[in-house]
Amino acid sequence: MNKTNSKGKALIYCRVSSRSQETEGHGLESQETRCRQYAQAQGLEVAAVFPDTMTGGGGFMKRPGMVAMLSFIDAQPDEQFTVIFDDLKRASRDTRAFLDLRDAFRIRGVGVTCLNFKFDETPEGEFIETIMAAQGALERKQNGRQVAQKMRARMESGFWVHQAPIGYRYETQRGRGKVLIPNPPLDGIIREALEGYATGRFGSQAEVKRFLEGFPDFPRTKQGEVRQQEVTRILTRSLYAGFICSETYGISWLKAQHEPLISIETFEKVQERRTGVSRAPKRKNIGRDFAFLRGMVACGGCKAPLRSSWSKGKMGKKYAYYHCQTKGCSAYGKSIPKDRVEGDVGALLKTLEPTPGLLALARAMFRRAWDNRADLAKDAQATARAQIGADDKQIQSLLDRILTSNNASVIGTYEDKIAQLERQKAVLAEQAEKHTIPHGTFEEKLEPLLQFLANPWKLWETGQVELRRLTLKLAFAGRLEYTRNEGPRTPELALPFKALGVFEGGEMVSGGA
Repeated sequence: MNKTNSKGKALIYCRVSSRSQETEGHGLESQETRCRQYAQAQGLEVAAVFPDTMTGGGGFMKRPGMVAMLSFIDAQPDEQFTVIFDDLKRASRDTRAFLDLRDAFRIRGVGVTCLNFKFDETPEGEFIETIMAAQGALERKQNGRQVAQKMRARMESGFWVHQAPIGYRYETQRGRGKVLIPNPPLDGIIREALEGYATGRFGSQAEVKRFLEGFPDFPRTKQGEVRQQEVTRILTRSLYAGFICSETYGISWLKAQHEPLISIETFEKVQERRTGVSRAPKRKNIGRDFAFLRGMVACGGCKAPLRSSWSKGKMGKKYAYYHCQTKGCSAYGKSIPKDRVEGDVGALLKTLEPTPGLLALARAMFRRAWDNRADLAKDAQATARAQIGADDKQIQSLLDRILTSNNASVIGTYEDKIAQLERQKAVLAEQAEKHTIPHGTFEEKLEPLLQFLANPWKLWETGQVELRRLTLKLAFAGRLEYTRNEGPRTPELALPFKALGVFEGGEMVSGGA
């Protein structure tokens, strides 16, 4: 590089390798201050300052500040400039790039000075200069290797090390470092989007996108939209299920240290829907006027769900009706007053009141089921642990084969199989957690159910839409079939009503029997 020009103007170049150094360490400001002090001591006027915030590796033409400085020099070929660096490493920490930058300054006749290094235009000086640049490149690569090793080790310990995904933020915890934690309200938005897509509430990814765009706080592009790529990324991130997958570090379905937003079961349903046929979106408004029975009462003739509508009378008064809209059905187009249908269904629920003797029998039956569930939970956990152990052995066997194989195609097949087994282990582990021994006492858990069995009519009598629909789902196994002239047909009862009826000869006994 050239020596400092005794005349002319100074150009200051400053560089830090990260935004955090710029905002927290005041790196650019301190470098500029030192360089200005040097220019003043040398009697040089500072014409411009060119900062960069990026790594020192790679070509210098990839750095906006350096490109701008060279363009500034080229635009004023008659001026004599001296470029001032705070340290030789600010020029470049890449040997090849340093040599190219040195040639670029020589071609332009630019003087260069460094506060921590004295340039010497002799063969020996150029040699030392090159060695210093090579040393900077070595340090950069060593630092990069150390960072990568630390990041891999932390990832293998179950901690995410990259940018926090939407719905999470980093929190520094004593003894654990930076850990992902849910970030309200975005965590709730992400959870609802994933669960909604898994259950069919959102029929397509486009609907998920519109849902996310409905929240002003949700991150957007400069154009004010949520990109479809971001929606796909959200739907496919195993982090939301509490597992880490990284091709870079060779990690597949490692249990993470952060709190998941969804279960792995929900995650699997999302993936199945993504690769399968989309379902029709859930109807947003089922209508509060007919919410009690819509979709739960079927035509006795064609078994299709009864439709509902309002009709106007002669005096303009409105009347609510249910009716069949299946062409060819004997009941097609014939209306049934809403109040009559709901009254008949309520009367049917009144008959589902077992005797005290049957309730005592139900208590004994549920006690046995409670005990059986505990035994089944233990068996399920043991089976899951055994399968996980078998998967671990298979994974170890595949790893041993990889070490002895030189065929890239075969190694790739083994790695895919390992990833599949790791995912299978994660599913089994979550299933084992679900098969837990019941918490609380038998009496605490049973009492609400016995109250419902004793008199399901009480829930219906509340008049609340949600409770009425819940009552029908708990009492009957399917839709109630209703005919215009006969009313509701004998329904198929749900357990436990069906079980209680079997013990009394196949028929439910009323409270007065």
